[in-house]
Amino acid sequence: MKKQSNHMWLVSIFMLFVFGDCSKSSNNGGGTPTPPPTPATNDVEMWLTKGDQSVLLQKQTGVLSFVSTVNSYPVINVDSATAYQSIDGFGYTLTGGSAFQINHMDAASRAALLNELFSTGSIGVSYLRVSIGASDLSASVFSYNDMPVGMTDPTLANFNLSLDTVDVIPVLKQILTINPNIKIMGSPWSPPVWMKSNGSSIGGSLLPAYYSVYAKYFVKYIQAMQAKGIRIDAVTIQNEPQHGGNNPSMLMSATEQANFIKNNLGPEFQTAGVTTKIIIWDHNCDNAGYPISILNDAAAKPYIDGSAFHLYAGDISALSAVKTAHPDKNLYFTEQWTSGSGSFDGDLKWHIKNVIIGSMRNWSKVALEWNLASDATFGPHTPGGCIECKGALTVNGTLVQRNVGYYIIAHASKFVPAGSVRIESNLAANLPNVAFKTPAGKKVLIVVNESGTAQGFNIGYKGKYVFTSLVAGAVATYTW
Repeated sequence: MKKQSNHMWLVSIFMLFVFGDCSKSSNNGGGTPTPPPTPATNDVEMWLTKGDQSVLLQKQTGVLSFVSTVNSYPVINVDSATAYQSIDGFGYTLTGGSAFQINHMDAASRAALLNELFSTGSIGVSYLRVSIGASDLSASVFSYNDMPVGMTDPTLANFNLSLDTVDVIPVLKQILTINPNIKIMGSPWSPPVWMKSNGSSIGGSLLPAYYSVYAKYFVKYIQAMQAKGIRIDAVTIQNEPQHGGNNPSMLMSATEQANFIKNNLGPEFQTAGVTTKIIIWDHNCDNAGYPISILNDAAAKPYIDGSAFHLYAGDISALSAVKTAHPDKNLYFTEQWTSGSGSFDGDLKWHIKNVIIGSMRNWSKVALEWNLASDATFGPHTPGGCIECKGALTVNGTLVQRNVGYYIIAHASKFVPAGSVRIESNLAANLPNVAFKTPAGKKVLIVVNESGTAQGFNIGYKGKYVFTSLVAGAVATYTW
């Protein structure tokens, strides 16, 4: 009991120091002033966001010191000696609509915004996804080889990036001047409609007669972007291959995807000397069997780097199921939207828990939110495209509103650069968390309080402890 009492006394003194005593110092009745206590060492930085938006990614001024004793509060122990996957980055999809909003800002405002997003001195976004052709958050439906109705182009003689040269490519080139090492993933929503079974941008499937042509289409895209100075690090085969109702979209079974990779895309990449990674699935966590079945194909597997996931259905643990089945292949979390009708506090808590912490604890190398930027009406979008997809930013001329998606990603991207490694941290009740070690050797711990009350807890590292607390729904990133 004496030991416990001493621990609580230490915590009380610590909390008094951190949160302040507004009374004036006593001078012992006018005599010699009492010497001030020796300041504690600030060992840990804390960056905080609260669900009520009263604090938004703000560095806290309280002193967080490691001590050798621990109190009765829960402990999150961080072990940098136990390492897991390396991290490629955190970021968004730069949709056609996002690029339009950003590219139509004046030059000074655009430069300031892009530096805020992509410079290492700010929030340091390190990974982007772009659509190959249009997504549903483009202003119109297009591919890079559109033909008049009834006509085809099997030699791809009419292939061109013209519509992307208006906004997407100029914005990407500006981003690359800020961060030349940013990784970019390309994902198609639909091939040219003349390659499809229904001749429509919505649904349908890839006609077997055009498998070889479509593989060359991917190669042409990668080479054309490289000619613009933009390296595509990875491609997924099809965005949401089991969702054929979007505009654009296409259905693709696991068997079709496996056949396309092993017979066409993989060999075509090898022949052309393309080193871009091939990633499968790119859909929800409710069907781990889809990527597993493709990876079970011994002829397809060697061409595949890994599998990508969204979380509109299923549980984030699906990533670990795929990892267990094929531990030699990588995992990627590539999309999650925030809705225009959602709440800041609810989205902050859910996305930090699932997209950031959940994907990382289940072996993902990236965590991406969906749309980087939209206008106040969540546009532009294609006819039939998403009408409620809120950008991480709302852009109105030179005015920029930072929405919940901005802070979800920033709590990781600002502190966990590409090349970091996830390290061990235990789960404590109501305190989902994930830890990393950066290339510079810093430790980073991201914690969300998912309970309805304030939670005190300790961060343990190498036998020493820091006491801290989070109000209900708050998120903090700790670094030391």
